[in-house]
Amino acid sequence: MKILVAPLNWGLGHASRCVPLIRLFIAEGHEVILGGDGDSLTLLRRHFPKLRYVYLAPLRLRYSAGNRQVWAMVRALPHLVSWSIKDHAMLEAVLKEEHIDRVVSDNRFGLYSDKTECVYMTHQLHIFLPKGWRWLEPLAERLHARIYKRFNEVWVPDYEDFSRSLAGELSHLNGQREKVQGTIKYIGPLSRFSDMEVRDSNERPTVVAVLSGLEPQRTILENEIVARYKGTNEPVVIIQGLPGRPNTRFKRGNITMIPYLSDAELVPLLKNAKRIIARSGYSTIMDLHALGLLKKTAPQSSSSDCQIELIPTPGQPEQEYLAQYS
Repeated sequence: MKILVAPLNWGLGHASRCVPLIRLFIAEGHEVILGGDGDSLTLLRRHFPKLRYVYLAPLRLRYSAGNRQVWAMVRALPHLVSWSIKDHAMLEAVLKEEHIDRVVSDNRFGLYSDKTECVYMTHQLHIFLPKGWRWLEPLAERLHARIYKRFNEVWVPDYEDFSRSLAGELSHLNGQREKVQGTIKYIGPLSRFSDMEVRDSNERPTVVAVLSGLEPQRTILENEIVARYKGTNEPVVIIQGLPGRPNTRFKRGNITMIPYLSDAELVPLLKNAKRIIARSGYSTIMDLHALGLLKKTAPQSSSSDCQIELIPTPGQPEQEYLAQYS
């Protein structure tokens, strides 16, 4: 089977959670083609340098620098619609060139076609909106459902059993479940760190910060962490989440800045850290869960005393929910 895997380029989480799926497809003997744009595609190409790839429609969005993102997202709606239409057209062009048996789209709305099997992957079946706009949540869910009903299946990277769920209400529908139940499949959490052998590392940082997300909020959080820890005696490592930059370390006193690390390099740092700082994106939640570091789901036998500080992106209610839920 020939499978095209294409994550949304909105931070690195959509791409990172596709990594274990791609590994599984390869292990099963399928041919995988990478699709996408920007840092998301760069991350996948770093993980799978021998795989073919195709460019899809580029998505260029920015957050507001303030604590509210409502108007930034409203202004982005025409661009999102245009991007989705272009993405769909580019997929159709790819399908004219070669036969693809399955398309796995992680939140790329336009990657559906009647020419092949198309899967839509998302953890956000229930849409959270900011205070003052929550009365629109049922409408937002219906609009989202209209998008994913164009696909043959919807894959949810979470446990169907709500008592074990990592995304909670985000990944579980209330009123519409019975209408789309046949297409929704819970495939369990996806983490690039699953089943990894953790090698030892000589580095014992007190704090490891793992950054991602849209600008300028990614840089704002980086600057806040630098301001918090500069001049202290604590060794701090900041993984900037910039896979497109040369992977060269540089130091600012007690703070080491690294654009990007491979999984094999990052996991020992996280395991040895006394404190981890990250955005409360869902892929981060799944990674911490896979490492046994998420307090909510950590094994009782875990002796980790690592403190987890999850900082939601300002104005992102789903991340605010996950920070509290986790």
